[in-house]
Amino acid sequence: MRAVIQTKSLLSLGQAEQPQVQAGQLLIQVYAAGINRADLAQAAGRYPPPAGDSPILGLEVAGVVSAVGEGVDGFALGDQVFGLVGGGAYAEYCLLETSLAMKIPAGLSFTDVASLPEAWMTAWFNLVKIGGLKAGQRVLIHAGASGVGAAGIQLAKHLGAWVATTAGGALKGEFCRQLGADLVVDYQRDDFAVIVKEAGGVDLILDGVGGDYLAKNQACLNMDGQIVLIGLLRGMSAEANLGLLLMKRQRITGSTLRAQPLTIKAELAAALREKLLPLIAIGDLKITIDCIFDWEKVAEAHQYITESRNLGKVVLGIINY
Repeated sequence: MRAVIQTKSLLSLGQAEQPQVQAGQLLIQVYAAGINRADLAQAAGRYPPPAGDSPILGLEVAGVVSAVGEGVDGFALGDQVFGLVGGGAYAEYCLLETSLAMKIPAGLSFTDVASLPEAWMTAWFNLVKIGGLKAGQRVLIHAGASGVGAAGIQLAKHLGAWVATTAGGALKGEFCRQLGADLVVDYQRDDFAVIVKEAGGVDLILDGVGGDYLAKNQACLNMDGQIVLIGLLRGMSAEANLGLLLMKRQRITGSTLRAQPLTIKAELAAALREKLLPLIAIGDLKITIDCIFDWEKVAEAHQYITESRNLGKVVLGIINY
């Protein structure tokens, strides 16, 4: 089969062995694949796939069932499905665990749903399951114009939270406001810690940035607040204010989705399938696709995200339909 192959730092289409379906799995003919920062990190050699997962890039897949593994119920050849995978989506065929598979609702395209699993499951995992976000709480979401940020803003508002976010520039700021953010701070011009603290602080911070944001996060976190760290765009090292950590009973939690056991991922897929997808299908929660690249231009697509040019998700089109 054709797949995106990495040769040193170069990405291009080449040949790979087609995966063989196993019990409890679906073999998907891939029509579209979502792109995530995790893919960029893997391509840079910083985020290898967990043992047993495909080394081919791609964590979000949408397509048509071409083979069904032993013991699978509820899916048949020809079904249009999507879901989260541990790797392998940048290819003509990809394996998908049935516990993570979802049928595509009427009215949504392959590219629409390829943008959903990683972003929305990450947002649910970290805001709800880890962060315990409830109505009336206050949350700060960094990188609000990213795929996870856009999902996080909408999810937090849907749950009844007051939402602040950071974004770079007027265009990204307006994008976040349209998604429902109550306060948008342009980090290129202003100190978000000062502005968020003046606005009343926050109880929960979803931080995909890391690095020197830690001290500022602590400064605007309310009593018994929590920081959930999911990314390291500004670096792996930071200096914590242990005084604030102690006196304000702050918590800092590191979180990744890819290496979670299948049972946890299945819980998150169920939340997406049952609680969020119906709202997405009727437009109450918005799909935020910035652009779609033909997979022959995968290197350009990665560079586009590296330069932070996207508002929401970027998707690879594998098959034209």
